[in-house]
Amino acid sequence: MFKTGIPDIAPAKAKRGLLPEKARERLLNAAGEVFAERGYRRATVREICRRARVNVASVNYYFKGKEDLYTDVLEFAYRQARQKYPDSDAAGRGGSTESSLFGFVRLFLLRILDEGRPAWFGKLMAREIVEPTGALDKVIDRAIRPLHESLESLVREIVGGRPRDAEIRRHVFSILGQCLFYRHARPVIARLHPDVRFDAAEIERTARHIAAVALSGMKPRGTAR
Repeated sequence: MFKTGIPDIAPAKAKRGLLPEKARERLLNAAGEVFAERGYRRATVREICRRARVNVASVNYYFKGKEDLYTDVLEFAYRQARQKYPDSDAAGRGGSTESSLFGFVRLFLLRILDEGRPAWFGKLMAREIVEPTGALDKVIDRAIRPLHESLESLVREIVGGRPRDAEIRRHVFSILGQCLFYRHARPVIARLHPDVRFDAAEIERTARHIAAVALSGMKPRGTAR
């Protein structure tokens, strides 16, 4: 059993060969899993530390408490997702706005549906949106607002002319809503269509479908078939 104090630093750390930054990252990964499964309010520090295999005092040592740990987990997950799928991956082929929209949707879907590491990122971010905590404002400023502004600029360029802000906003909400459906409705999709697997190929096809639907809706009236 762990002794009192912080087992992952000082003499105990040397015996186990576990560096402080490794213990911190283990806590982040364990906390991400627990927060994604149970939500912030039902997650416990004891369960997080049990999964990370550290003393319960480690949370206060590294993060000052559960709330700061949660905020750092969101930041950690977002940073990991951007490293795995960098913004440059959204660049459209040939430089067209239409291909840029597909690239944007594809990248967004990869980040929220990816089951690789950290597999809990999409679920955690989705939970924060529907069950907001005090960290929501930071999530908006660091992740959601830049995403929203990037898509808004792209939509405005595709629509052309002098569209009203309300029209642009509806297109942006529609695109994001289609993407988020695949994250939020995943349990339902699994039951209705158990054969569906969101691997890279399926995400590619889904991104093309969403982009095509969005582009159809952005065509000037009278041009749609």
